[in-house]
Amino acid sequence: MNQLWQMHDLIVTMVAGQGDLLYCRAYLSCSSIEELMESPYKGKTGLRRLINAFGYSVDGIKAAYRNEDAFRQEVLMAAVLIPLALYLGDDAIARALMIGSVLLVIIVELLNSAIEATVDRISLENHQLAKRAKDIGSAAVLIALINMAVVWGLLLLS
Repeated sequence: MNQLWQMHDLIVTMVAGQGDLLYCRAYLSCSSIEELMESPYKGKTGLRRLINAFGYSVDGIKAAYRNEDAFRQEVLMAAVLIPLALYLGDDAIARALMIGSVLLVIIVELLNSAIEATVDRISLENHQLAKRAKDIGSAAVLIALINMAVVWGLLLLS
């Protein structure tokens, strides 16, 4: 079998080097270009992949609800606001905008929770980049909440 050798440039943080960076090259043996492009953990296709993806999504929602206070609060908010949007919206477009803005808050909160969990998985120590990642995720949630308030305000006051 024809072997392809792909050179990768890596930057590795040295443990004992107080954050100094080490530049090195690694060679990866692959049998095809496709092998270089694909994750070794992918394998399911078609309907089986869709079923698995749906299950992972449900697991993610359950984990967020179980472990994230902010997510639970926003789900409660959605449980109140979505029926209210159906009642208060003048037409289908207004209802869609109001419901969409509420769902956007939940989507952004899920992404923020994923960022926080990933950062915590890497390290629980205080680090400037970890704080930055968490603060940026939190800012995204704040912007989604402001967007929701503006959409609701404009539609209800017009």
